[in-house]
Amino acid sequence: MHTNNIHTSYNFDLLCKENTALSEFVFVNKHQIKTIDFSNPKAVKTLNTALLNSHYQIKKWKFPDSNLCPPIPSRVDYIHYLKDVIGNAPNAKILDIGTGATCIYPLLGTSVYNWQFVGCDIDNTSLKVAKEIITENNLEPKIELRLQENSDNILRGIIKPNEKFTASICNPPFYKSKAEAQGANSRKLKGLNQNTDSKVRNFSGNQNELWYRGGEKAFLHTYLYESTFFKEQFTWFTSLVSKKENVKSMLESFKKLSVCKHKVIPMEHGNKITRIIAWSFD
Repeated sequence: MHTNNIHTSYNFDLLCKENTALSEFVFVNKHQIKTIDFSNPKAVKTLNTALLNSHYQIKKWKFPDSNLCPPIPSRVDYIHYLKDVIGNAPNAKILDIGTGATCIYPLLGTSVYNWQFVGCDIDNTSLKVAKEIITENNLEPKIELRLQENSDNILRGIIKPNEKFTASICNPPFYKSKAEAQGANSRKLKGLNQNTDSKVRNFSGNQNELWYRGGEKAFLHTYLYESTFFKEQFTWFTSLVSKKENVKSMLESFKKLSVCKHKVIPMEHGNKITRIIAWSFD
């Protein structure tokens, strides 16, 4: 984890004191450590809600159970690493691609670094839920939402003429199809010693959040290609990349598209390894 990440462990006593709904999910395991069942979607959602309440001043965070529930420790890690990339940029303005119903990156970015955000998504229903969260937490001056009306586009149709951004942030869909997503979930549940026949993800998630035609590689290369149209409007473009081979593919394309500088930042959370890739035409 990033050195600024406060979530190296969970203080369940404190979290339950301030968020009583979490208490019913907390138990003492065989190692005499308080924990929750991380294969239980309700327990995971309640824990992450408690983390937002206790540490980030987000008091209201309600969204449908069908939507992806983001794990706060890894999401705020991205925010901290992005800060390393952009430095102390004055009046930083960040584009969150695929902000989703939870609006999690704008919520964390405004709380931790007081950044301005534009969040975009192809799902108008998710944006309506995100709008309610923004309104209930009095964040309208800091976070704007926009609908991407063409699902084939990522940046085009969202960026206004002459609009300037410090950086973009993105957690792309990992899978090529629903079947691939369910297969990955089965392997994850097996690792947690749970029933692998279950189609319930411990972090939930709908189609727009989990899979994209061509998978992560196709999404990243569309994103990279479209970034060339806005090279003077962004200082940095960034994205999470789950598959190591996709980093190699992106680096090869950087050369062809005259990317001036780039960074690859590894992130580890337990047994999960991912990375951030950042590029700039500046």
